Amino acid sequence: MSIIPSFFGRKANKANALETVPLETWDPFEGIAFAMATPLAAHGVATTRMDWKETPEAHVFIAEVPGLRKDEVRVEVEEEKILKISGQRAKDVEDKNDKWHRVERSSEKFLRSVKLPPNARVEQMKATIENGVLTVTVPKGDNIEGGRVIQIAG
Repeated sequence: MSIIPSFFGRKANKANALETVPLETWDPFEGIAFAMATPLAAHGVATTRMDWKETPEAHVFIAEVPGLRKDEVRVEVEEEKILKISGQRAKDVEDKNDKWHRVERSSEKFLRSVKLPPNARVEQMKATIENGVLTVTVPKGDNIEGGRVIQIAG
């Protein structure tokens, strides 16, 4: 009888008993310009999922911000060309006559930071939010330093 290893974190030993095999976390973005790619839940701050695509004209960052309004999300660039997306869902107003059975939606803060490439034109950045998706478009061009807060349209 041959032993077939499992790709799901467990393997069979010769006695057909299952023993746990430790899984190492593989980060496909390791070494890429993501400044903060790990959750910060231990610090009371979470991250948001984000995609980064590059077109011939721009770098486009797409982040999930379900249920958030544009005034609850902040997009800014620090002087070292660090794009920071942060925010916090506003807490619901509580009425003393309400009886809550379950509260699962979080109001914790989130933060996601990405080091922008040298050709990012931060002075021409645009941000929009639609249907719980934040899209930040950073045109390509010459290297111009500086930090600023980006107004979110939508």
